Amino acid sequence: MSSRILIIDDDADTVDLLDMILKEDGHAVFRAYSGMDGLRKAYDAHPDLIILDIMMPGMDGFEVCDRLRDMTQVPVLMLTAKSGDADVLRGFRMGADDYVHKPFSNAELRARVQALIRRKNSHNPEELPVLASYDDGLLIVDFEEQTVVLNDREIQLSATEFHLLTVLIQHQRNVVPQRELLREVWGDGFENSPAMVSLYIYYLRKKLSNGGHGHQYIHTQWGRGYWFAPRSDSSGLN
Repeated sequence: MSSRILIIDDDADTVDLLDMILKEDGHAVFRAYSGMDGLRKAYDAHPDLIILDIMMPGMDGFEVCDRLRDMTQVPVLMLTAKSGDADVLRGFRMGADDYVHKPFSNAELRARVQALIRRKNSHNPEELPVLASYDDGLLIVDFEEQTVVLNDREIQLSATEFHLLTVLIQHQRNVVPQRELLREVWGDGFENSPAMVSLYIYYLRKKLSNGGHGHQYIHTQWGRGYWFAPRSDSSGLN
């Protein structure tokens, strides 16, 4: 599956390696060696995926990711040379969709790139969901426009957060195991990443003010998975 991929990294050797791997898989590759140049290339090239390094002089990857989210919801794969979770969590808060630790294996990079591109393509309206919308009077989710309104206020979800919410609503009232969520939202290669689900469930609960308005939408079934509880049985499904 050929896609347009933008690499933003000040390390020329890393860019050369990524370029070689991605072109072997048939992707068109665009290069940027600074945060500002990366923002310009993202605007001009309209990539299907952005691979973004965190540690760059001047405008670092966190700031670039934050600015990217003001202009596009294209998937962002962040590169980090640090082994701790702090950078990863901060990247997710800025809107990143996934991450790869440096040094990375070619196989891991390919798997994560393919998963993000597959997820992006699965959001096409003609492939999207059985439900056109969810509306219970408090929470309104438009699956075709990919918008979420809570208590008359639009809330911003990343592409991954929206996809996760979509799957939970489609399976509402039923417990969805973590492994199934990983397969449906993140794709193959993520079956052993339960922490990823827990982290994004936390993000969703926070953005949905889970329980803060008198209703808890996302519940945990310990040892099994998660389930979405409609506000009422007459939930306005279309």
